[in-house]
Amino acid sequence: MLRWRREGEKYYFQHLDEIPLPNEIVNPCIIEKRKHKTNFVEGRTFLHLYRSFHRMWIFFVVAFQAMVIVAWRRSGSVYTVFDEGFLRRLLSIFITSAVLNLFEAVLDVALTFNAWRSFEFNQILRYLLKLIMGAIWVVILPIGYSISVKNPTGVIKFLKHWTGNMQNQSLYNYLIVLYLIPDLLATVLFVLPLLRKKLELSNWRIVTLVMWWNQPKLYVGRGMHEDFFSLLKYTMFWIMLLVIKLTFSYFVEIFPLVRPTKEILDMHVENYLLYKIVPNVAHNVGALIAIWAPIILVYFMDAQIWYAIFSTLFGGVLGAFRHVGEDNSIEQKNMAIFSQMWNEFICSMREEDLISNKDQELLLVPCSSSDDSVIRWPLFLLASKIPAALNIAKDSKRKEDAKLIKLINSDFYMHSAVVECYKTIKCLIDGLLEDEADKKIVLKIYDEVSNSLQQGKFLKEFKMSGMPLLSVKLEKWLKILMADHWDDEIYKAQITKALQGIMDTVTHDVMINGQKALQGASVYQNSKDGQSFEKINTQDIRHKSWKDKVSRLHFLLTFKESAADVPRNSEARRRITFFANSLFMNMPTAPKVSDMRSFSVLTPYYSEHILFTGDELNKENEDGISTLFYLQKIYADEWTNFRERMHYQESKEDICNWATYRGQTLFRSVRGMMYYRKALELQCALELPNHNASREEDSARAQALPDLKFTYVVSCQIYGTLKNSDDSHDQSRQRSILDLMLMHPSLRVAYIDEREETVNGESEKSFYSVLVKGGDKFDGYEREIYRIKLPGPPTKIGGGKPENQNHALIFTRGEALQTIDMNQDNYFEEAFKMRNVLEEFEHSCHWQRKPTILGLREHIFTGSVSSLAWFMSNQETSFVTISQRFLASPLRVRFHYGHPDIFDRIFHITRGGISKASKTINLSEDIFAGFNSTLRGGYITHHDYIQVGKGRDVGMNQISSFEAKVANGNGEQTLSRDVYRLGCRFDFFRMLSFYFTTVGFYFNSMVTVLTVYLFLYGRLYLVMSGMEKEILEKSIINQNKSLEAALIPQSLFQVGLLLVLPMLMEISLEKGFRTALADFIIMQLQLASVFFTFQLGTKAHYFGRTILHGGSKYRATGRGFVVFHAKFADNYRLYSRSHFVKGFELGILLVVYEVYGVSYRRSSLYLFITCSIWFLVGSWLFAPFVFNPSGFDWQKTVDDWADWKRWMGFRGGIGIQPEKSWESWWEREHEHLKYTNIRGRVLEIILALRFFVYQYGIVYHLDIAHHSRSWRVYGLSWGVIAAAFLLSKIVSVGRQLLGIELELVFRMLKAFLFLACLGITILLSKTFGLTISDLLAAVLAFLPTGWGILLIGQACRPWLKGLMRNFMKEMSRAYDYIMALLLFMPIAILSWLPFVSEFQTRILFNQAFSRGLQISIILAGRKDKSSPK
Repeated sequence: MLRWRREGEKYYFQHLDEIPLPNEIVNPCIIEKRKHKTNFVEGRTFLHLYRSFHRMWIFFVVAFQAMVIVAWRRSGSVYTVFDEGFLRRLLSIFITSAVLNLFEAVLDVALTFNAWRSFEFNQILRYLLKLIMGAIWVVILPIGYSISVKNPTGVIKFLKHWTGNMQNQSLYNYLIVLYLIPDLLATVLFVLPLLRKKLELSNWRIVTLVMWWNQPKLYVGRGMHEDFFSLLKYTMFWIMLLVIKLTFSYFVEIFPLVRPTKEILDMHVENYLLYKIVPNVAHNVGALIAIWAPIILVYFMDAQIWYAIFSTLFGGVLGAFRHVGEDNSIEQKNMAIFSQMWNEFICSMREEDLISNKDQELLLVPCSSSDDSVIRWPLFLLASKIPAALNIAKDSKRKEDAKLIKLINSDFYMHSAVVECYKTIKCLIDGLLEDEADKKIVLKIYDEVSNSLQQGKFLKEFKMSGMPLLSVKLEKWLKILMADHWDDEIYKAQITKALQGIMDTVTHDVMINGQKALQGASVYQNSKDGQSFEKINTQDIRHKSWKDKVSRLHFLLTFKESAADVPRNSEARRRITFFANSLFMNMPTAPKVSDMRSFSVLTPYYSEHILFTGDELNKENEDGISTLFYLQKIYADEWTNFRERMHYQESKEDICNWATYRGQTLFRSVRGMMYYRKALELQCALELPNHNASREEDSARAQALPDLKFTYVVSCQIYGTLKNSDDSHDQSRQRSILDLMLMHPSLRVAYIDEREETVNGESEKSFYSVLVKGGDKFDGYEREIYRIKLPGPPTKIGGGKPENQNHALIFTRGEALQTIDMNQDNYFEEAFKMRNVLEEFEHSCHWQRKPTILGLREHIFTGSVSSLAWFMSNQETSFVTISQRFLASPLRVRFHYGHPDIFDRIFHITRGGISKASKTINLSEDIFAGFNSTLRGGYITHHDYIQVGKGRDVGMNQISSFEAKVANGNGEQTLSRDVYRLGCRFDFFRMLSFYFTTVGFYFNSMVTVLTVYLFLYGRLYLVMSGMEKEILEKSIINQNKSLEAALIPQSLFQVGLLLVLPMLMEISLEKGFRTALADFIIMQLQLASVFFTFQLGTKAHYFGRTILHGGSKYRATGRGFVVFHAKFADNYRLYSRSHFVKGFELGILLVVYEVYGVSYRRSSLYLFITCSIWFLVGSWLFAPFVFNPSGFDWQKTVDDWADWKRWMGFRGGIGIQPEKSWESWWEREHEHLKYTNIRGRVLEIILALRFFVYQYGIVYHLDIAHHSRSWRVYGLSWGVIAAAFLLSKIVSVGRQLLGIELELVFRMLKAFLFLACLGITILLSKTFGLTISDLLAAVLAFLPTGWGILLIGQACRPWLKGLMRNFMKEMSRAYDYIMALLLFMPIAILSWLPFVSEFQTRILFNQAFSRGLQISIILAGRKDKSSPK
């Protein structure tokens, strides 16, 4: 065997015999040591956000400084710009810019220092030179500025003194021009993107040397610039947004605060109510920080709000231009081909039990013969049109032909129904009549109608009052034709009599001069004598096509009800509507199947449900509800349709299959993806056939060509383990996968095979990627196709899901690859459009790059059960439609957010694959595929005309786990090299798009929560220090409501209104504004704002904790059916630290502020801000219980309390799961602190110090303090805490030492301690003036302090000894008891009121109630005896 070998600049072959064996060491002395990280180190710090997006932060900081300078001078007058001193101060922003650039250079050095040992010298030199240049500018610019200022103050005065008395007004200007030269060059290259792209991709040494300063020596991240037209679009978008954002920030956030700030700076506070830890602080700096800190955070955050508003508006306009939701009439072009595809679509929905037999009959398009000029529309479109047309005609007056024709033509389908009936009657009569003379009579009547219409004399020659009678005669005639007959002569006589009756009605009751008009017919005399229509041909009556025509005509004449609710199933209506609308969207022309791109579909599978078994379906939960019973109630109409399809003789296997296709199962995904092959088979058959070939040859071609164009691979990594397992459950799953392969011969399954092999006499494990397919149906085994040896176990080296995809990638074929998740479905009608969407790879303008990823929209099929499922469905739908549409164009920052995007397989398989699989950092592996594609010159689009189904989580705990996983993933993305490279290599405006649509959204969610904290802690400081009272005595400040006005954007972000905006726009596009407005109102009534506010806390908590401490992991949410009650202990475990603790903290802050504050509470803005924070507190504390089915049921509440007490008291230990014991849960909850670094521990301690503020402020307001400001008051308060800890320790040790044997002594000890505390309290009350209000205030003061001590102890846990660890654990248990009791009491009270539970059920399941579902039966566990087993 040979392989390539490179030596110098030449390649030549080398025999494998010359290559050392893997385990053969040539020279042990030259073995390399372990290599260090290369060019990037993922340090856990928020500073990565600044390093990756430093240009954005510099812009916002400099703009903020400029606006403050403008607002500070002359009250912000526009004439200030002409003042020389003002302009000089304004130019100081470049000093700030230089400092921030130096900070970025310092971060470059600090965050890459651990990788320097693997750097090349020129990389290190580049970092050092940037650091030196940044330091030089930081020194030079302030010096130049000090020289140019005439009357300096502060630091500038010092620099002026240091430089002597030099005076040069223009030096600083020259320095600024010199400083801006690189930015000016960058601007020139920005407006010439093609030139910059050429320079970045150039390998010329001179160009490389010039670009070396700004561009690292990497293959990725070069030449990512868009064409000029695309650049112009997103640049104009961001310029418009930034102008409005900065204008709003100036006039609402900054300018109104300047005047109060000046007043506070000059104000002298005489009555400071606290001990001054830092004395002699000038200008009331503490008050200014308390006021300005939340405003500054809102300033940096509100760009996210403006982006949400602008993207919604422009995304809606873009969708309108793409004809999203546009409903047009289907053209008559290629109607024969379309009708066959439509009918297959309808039949597929019948097989899926979405429609009934009656619905199918109404929806099918009858096949038209080649000589038939009538376009036959589905019956549901023509229902009741003929009776309506008869009513219009009956009411018409003579001489109004044009008006009648206009009324009929105004309704396209009414006109079609009239024409079809008119021509079908003639066709049927001609088919029945054998005598040519009889046919001439009919032809004569039809000629009279045609002539009268052409001459505009129809109403003059025909009486419309006779039309109802004619309709009755026609109906009677059609009933005869549809009836079964035994005697042919009698049957012919009935037909003859009916036709003669019709003719008599036409000539006497409809035609005004009917007899006269027919005088010219030579056969009229026979008709008049009753001898006409006696020769009847009944040969064609037995044909199915004839019967279908008769039945259809009878329906058109007799059906008088509206068919607006056809089909009745909402999902079937949605699919039909979307398919019809999508046909008028912009899409490429589909090529022939033989010319289309070949493609593969890849689905990773691990251990999800494959096929429901009878035992699983009939197994009952604690409420007595089985999965089958649940599905029968949720999908009641589909269950009825299924039984109808099975002729009410369904087998156990049929029921299992029906239930499986309603869950998020592998069977459902495979069935959906195999629709691609079925659609290709039909399209092959509809294409021009080979007339020289036989039917067998055409059929073989239609079978073989789809196999060449389509491949489906399911990557089931554990299939080999399932085969070798002795467990019956594993064997059942393996058999189900094998059944899938036998059911679908085109399906392939890839798995990882682990084998024991002997190498050099030693046994070792070997790993293989194996591809198998179904064998002969009779032998029942799979057949192995390929086997590839792997260097190791891939799913243990990297992440499970991405490695599961990567190892199977080699088994896919074709030019395109669609990735499909296990919880996805496909639709037969959408599979027709796969040829069109694949053409998008070639369908691009000449100045644009060819796409490398095609983004598709998804439909969330799990949104029709509960309100939570509906919220998530709307949120996901808006993201995969309007949001991704706008990200792709014009912003050009759409990435791969998961399935079902289509990859250019050749592009990605040669550039690292479709999944990055490093553990932890690539937790959200999907988006890294988009990062990788963009960094390597790819182009990602989005297309609305095709959709794929997707299941989502439907329960509160499932949704929260999913949001936590996504937040964790975004935290890891923040630390990644991909985000750093994209943030640095994108141009400024594209970088803004990238930031605000990825990690910036989660960071701003965290900033929103942090703003609330800073606002309340700032107000707490002002209240406790007495400065608020002093400040508000100034009328100019008391009447200023700028702080509250500036916090309004934060409140809008908090309650989730920004997430609702895209939903409203997309629903308006697709269903109309009235529907969107109604949905918005219903969502608010169902407490959608409570849900979104709660999820805001989830995002903020897990995003921040991931960056600080790590600990991100894949969270299995479970894709089952969740309409069951979650226990109180389950909710407490999930949300205790992420929501409940923070909710109680904010609640205490609000209580303290309300008790001690004397604010201007009459202000409506103040009430809005305060109420919004109370709303936040209530949502974080009680949302899990509000959205918990039967959360306020009395019996379940009692059971939950017993379960919670059992959980709290159960001892932990090795092997005890967190669900069983509080101690095990407590250990796992703080597991992230075991592995965090020293920086994370220090930050955790610093954050915990905020809980000491309560005690510091409140103790000086106690009556027992007697207005003392001495430090001794604060010191004595710590003595009280120490005494409380000592008492708790005595009780704890007493319980351990005395125990059960000396229980009486232990009780006496507790009684003695209680009496001692009571005595001390009475003594303090009588001697020092301790009051009851002091005791209540002490609770507010000391509880947060204890929690702060607990947090510090947990952060320092590795250095604490066993005794202290146990004390911290018991202390934490006590706090959990207190928090749980505070949460449980309102729940218990509400549960005692019976109407609350009913009201909650209505809120949770309004969508289900609107569909007539028996949710109350499901929740209560009461089965309907009439329901089938």
